[in-house]
Amino acid sequence: MNTRATALTITFTALTVALNPNFTHLAIPAPYAPFLIYQIWEIPIVAAFLLSGPKVGASIAALNALVLLTLFPGALLMGPFYNLAATLSMLLGIYVANRLTSVSLGDGNAVYASVKYTAKTTAAATALGIVFRAGIMTIINYVALRFPPPVGYYLSEPAVVAYLPLIGLFNATLALYTVPLGLFLARIVAARVKLQNFASLSA
Repeated sequence: MNTRATALTITFTALTVALNPNFTHLAIPAPYAPFLIYQIWEIPIVAAFLLSGPKVGASIAALNALVLLTLFPGALLMGPFYNLAATLSMLLGIYVANRLTSVSLGDGNAVYASVKYTAKTTAAATALGIVFRAGIMTIINYVALRFPPPVGYYLSEPAVVAYLPLIGLFNATLALYTVPLGLFLARIVAARVKLQNFASLSA
């Protein structure tokens, strides 16, 4: 990772932390499940993942989970770690989409500032980000919600099953705006900074 890429990583880490609701107050409880929070701190994580590679993106997501645990744990103490799992699931979907659409971030070109970055790649990354996030988190929540706090809400089996569609809707709609905005931010930064040595998503 070169100096410019390192600086971008530090910047996106700071931005992710700064977008914590304790600082911005930008957090909206889902009207259908108030314990789920719509937020924007994952957008720079997606951008960092695209600009600097999976290791950097995952590291920033993990650091953000620790910050959330300290400043904004939510209704459950385990909430920040569920958010980490959701974020990593979404990043995995983006990773797979990049592989399927053959868009490499390591070819020496500002991919996200060029014609290679198309509506097709945006749609693929968003769709698979949604599928992976909603799918994996549905499994995690099916297992976890039946336990007492701080792991779950001690729900009965019928209650767990009733909540799963709402949680799936939440994860899908959050990814629906987070992924394209993260892609857009990565494209803007790549064009403005002229970052030439993107980390490959195979790293």
